Amino acid sequence: MLRRLHHEQPASFAFTPDNQAWAEAQMTKYPEGRQASAIIPLLWRAQEQEGWLTKPAIEGVADMLGMEYIRALEVATFYFMFQLQPVGSVAHFQICGTTSCMIMGAEDLIAVCKEKIAPNPHELSADGKFSWEEVECLGSCANAPMAQIGKDYYEDLTTESFGDLIDRMGAGEVPLPGPQNGRYASEPAGGLTSLKDHEANKNPANASVALATDIGDTLKRIDGTEVPLTAPWQGEGRKVAVKARKTVKSPGDAQAAMSDANETAKPKAKATGKPAETTDAGAAKTTTGKADDAKAAKGGDAPSKTDAPAMTAGSDAPGATGTPASGPGTKPRAMKAPRKSGADDLKAIKGVGPKLETMLNGMGFYHYDQIAKWSGEEIAWVDQNLEGFKGRVSRDNWVDQAKTLAEGGETEFSKKVKKGDVY
Repeated sequence: MLRRLHHEQPASFAFTPDNQAWAEAQMTKYPEGRQASAIIPLLWRAQEQEGWLTKPAIEGVADMLGMEYIRALEVATFYFMFQLQPVGSVAHFQICGTTSCMIMGAEDLIAVCKEKIAPNPHELSADGKFSWEEVECLGSCANAPMAQIGKDYYEDLTTESFGDLIDRMGAGEVPLPGPQNGRYASEPAGGLTSLKDHEANKNPANASVALATDIGDTLKRIDGTEVPLTAPWQGEGRKVAVKARKTVKSPGDAQAAMSDANETAKPKAKATGKPAETTDAGAAKTTTGKADDAKAAKGGDAPSKTDAPAMTAGSDAPGATGTPASGPGTKPRAMKAPRKSGADDLKAIKGVGPKLETMLNGMGFYHYDQIAKWSGEEIAWVDQNLEGFKGRVSRDNWVDQAKTLAEGGETEFSKKVKKGDVY
């Protein structure tokens, strides 16, 4: 298929400050002179920001990476993941049209797209919410016919279920991705014929669906404001409400299970791409305070320029514990703000990067000695509530590292941070 740049282009492109910092951090992952290796993630972030990949964005990324424009254009036109023209503000549908899906009815799905979205590929629907195209094999042959919608797969489609997906998305809903006929993954439609002893112990959702629901970023969202979206399969505290899938035996049962999930889960009003701010008294986000002078990680957040003392709770204030979110464990004692001496550089703990440090500060954790005191129950709570980084506390043993740092010692990792060897 011939892929060309759209005939209408914006005058310029610039990353937002947050995206610019993210892009520069990606470049540090590669040796000097090899920054061009970051071309795909930077083009992807540009597309995430703008909704589609524009000519100024391609050239802007090329300038950042010291590449000739034609080389960046070669990458952008090669991969179907890059959209070279405006796409629907809610979702862009990529219908697999290769052998397995074609045999199982992909052409019927394309007919639905032509009827409900637009007559031609890459043409916006009348309301601007949707667009579609046919693509080559997406590798989900056992669940044919299927489509990639936004970032995830919707499989085992029929014309009826596919049309229903479009209607629900148009109404602001984000349907649960994965098989749409009640299957867990790609086992026989009539149920397992082997490995039946594993049935009782399987997770509520297969790995792909579980990841999509944990991230909560299934559909493409331009900036989170054009069309407010809800994900009824996400419960309170973004906890996935898919337990009913365990007992699904037929397509009819699947529909009933999804209806139950929709009724019981609290909808997420709007996706912003940023961690939600908690309302716990002890987790109020600080806006003042002097950052730790020991911030040594290259590409990390710059220390605060203000010398104004932070408004603190004095110490780990009683009552700052907050209400535990859904899930295991107990929330550790939090602080309203760092102490007057300034927050510790939590990035000196292996496994904590700039994003996690910001997330921890937003929860009310600023100092090594706070983390060093976490009990098993408190570790379980933090592990569960680190959106996108679940299990990181246990995996990298933050508590033992924090104990060493709180006592004025150093770890092998913190030495590397201090020397500037960690990016």
